[in-house]
Amino acid sequence: MRKDSDFSSRLEPDLPPRPGAIALFRPRSTALAPLVPRSDALQVAPPPQEPRHDPAKVWESLGKSVLNPDFLAGNGVFALSEQNPVTAQFDILRTRVWQAMQERGWKRIAVTSPTHGCGKSLVAANLALALARLPGCRTVLMDLELRHPDLARLFGVHCGPLHEVLTGEQPLESHLRRVGDRLALALNGEAVAAGSETLLDPRSVGTLKAIVDHLAPSAVVIDLPHALGNDDVISVLPQVDCVLLVADATRTTAEDVRACERLFEGRVPLMGVVLNRADDGRRRRYRYGKGKR
Repeated sequence: MRKDSDFSSRLEPDLPPRPGAIALFRPRSTALAPLVPRSDALQVAPPPQEPRHDPAKVWESLGKSVLNPDFLAGNGVFALSEQNPVTAQFDILRTRVWQAMQERGWKRIAVTSPTHGCGKSLVAANLALALARLPGCRTVLMDLELRHPDLARLFGVHCGPLHEVLTGEQPLESHLRRVGDRLALALNGEAVAAGSETLLDPRSVGTLKAIVDHLAPSAVVIDLPHALGNDDVISVLPQVDCVLLVADATRTTAEDVRACERLFEGRVPLMGVVLNRADDGRRRRYRYGKGKR
């Protein structure tokens, strides 16, 4: 059993906060509310209300990261639309997803697949980059593939464990990194064996809500584990607005897709199915999928 001092050392670090940073989870003061005298009794004054955060200032307070477009392209992730013809396909997907989400007031779209190795992380990464290319579309990309995180490798970003942020042990603004003006990355640098337990933790639910409340993003793209392998996806479905399913043309069966549809039914809307690694010469579709996630 840890002592209270063990936790207070985390909540009150010796180093001052980074100038301009906005603490989303840490209280500004732990002092007790003052006693206010009244004519008939002493009454404890109500605690001060949390200040309303300006999303623009919160966004600007995030640490900046600069991505290497050539490194990303080598991993099948394209920050620039002119780097590869496949980006046109992701722009089409982006626009269809964006219009559907706008019509319904949705912000959080999860990307998953029936089984491991369908390329869902690549689709999530490229979808987020395509959304961020839209003027005024602030996009957050989250890696909730806690057991086998891959987005940090794809982006070439070194980061700590995301589960400490999800459970409130570390503040959100200490982990998220802003790329340009319209993309924020919440990546994971450490695998977590207890994926579903972490996702079901009420603190994790609060963190996902805080991202929308404080950052006010236009879209949150969430990379989830594959749907049929464990209960991680079921654990987080109540926290998303819709799901995009990535199927592998070389390995996914029709029964796999139907099993996912049954899993989502009554829980979350299925936005659509992306057929990855498909090659249709008549329509000049590009075979895509350099990774395994």
